[in-house]
Amino acid sequence: MISGPYATQLLGDQGADVIKVETEAGDLIRYATPARGGMSAAFLASNRSKRSITLDLKSDAGKAVLEKLITTADVFVQNFRPGAIERMGFGEDHVRELKPDIVYVSISGFGETGPYTHKRVYDPVIQALSGCMHAQGRDGVPRFMNTILPDKLTAMTAAQAITAALLGRERTGVGEHVRLSMLDATVAWLWPDAMINDTLLGEGASAPLKTGQDNTAIETEDGFIVVFIASDVEWLGFTRAAGEPELADDARFTTLQDRMANYSEMTEMIRAIVRTGTTKHWLARLDQEQVPCAQVNTIEAVFEDEQILTNELICETEHATAGRNRLPRPAARFSEHSIDLDRPAPRLGQHNEEILHELGLSE
Repeated sequence: MISGPYATQLLGDQGADVIKVETEAGDLIRYATPARGGMSAAFLASNRSKRSITLDLKSDAGKAVLEKLITTADVFVQNFRPGAIERMGFGEDHVRELKPDIVYVSISGFGETGPYTHKRVYDPVIQALSGCMHAQGRDGVPRFMNTILPDKLTAMTAAQAITAALLGRERTGVGEHVRLSMLDATVAWLWPDAMINDTLLGEGASAPLKTGQDNTAIETEDGFIVVFIASDVEWLGFTRAAGEPELADDARFTTLQDRMANYSEMTEMIRAIVRTGTTKHWLARLDQEQVPCAQVNTIEAVFEDEQILTNELICETEHATAGRNRLPRPAARFSEHSIDLDRPAPRLGQHNEEILHELGLSE
């Protein structure tokens, strides 16, 4: 519901002509809540920069239109369970008969073979299976991340892989079959931090990183902040900002390895120091010493944050049926190519006649 749509939105935002093929019932995410004018906020946020055509792929006429579309395409993206697209008649072999050098993309939940391929899958299932919930948990209780992380990072992985496949085709003339599962994308994404204790095999490694530690924000007199110290310079900066220069000689916190091994003790000490003083006071002191820190914004505060406003990230637009809305512009900006933000998520079948005329079909 999100991986394929969000991946192709990323490419559409960068200028690709993305045609979303739907049944007459439409993508299920269209009917999520909140919604207005028959358009859900979730659909708006993952289907911008596309055109929509409705086809009955159980009919010969509908299949014929999709076949004609494929002959004009660079990329074919499908994210059904393994076997479903073949039953619909548009497996790789048939699609490649129509367009030999097409980049064919298959996004699945678990992979194309194995004991789980028959399962229906949504983001929470992958959070559970990948170890993500365990990594996010505390005191032995697994917890979901409050965002559909596997869906979105699979989408970003897919968009990058599609771009690489298109570059490869430019150089070799051969179209790839890009295969990607949400499970693989999520486990790989977890590796640089959550899996580091399972990276070095054999003996001789230093002490493992302690996991399951307190990951809540640090409370001040009037709010919450985050302080993150990695380098020795940052640690010394904190001791000065805190007015506790003797901490510079504390053997528990001298090096990065020391601080990682004694992370809980360091965090509790920082909490005790920061508890007396306002958020504004601590941010000023820490900034002065170049210690990485930030206030903890509520969702509402994000829209008023001075840096986000300066970045001109969040844009307000008018949708023909959903009305006034706000969405982030594409995060990546290009020096030589402008991004067209005037392509909101399409109404169901909005571009039927336009696309059929482009294919040369008669009234």
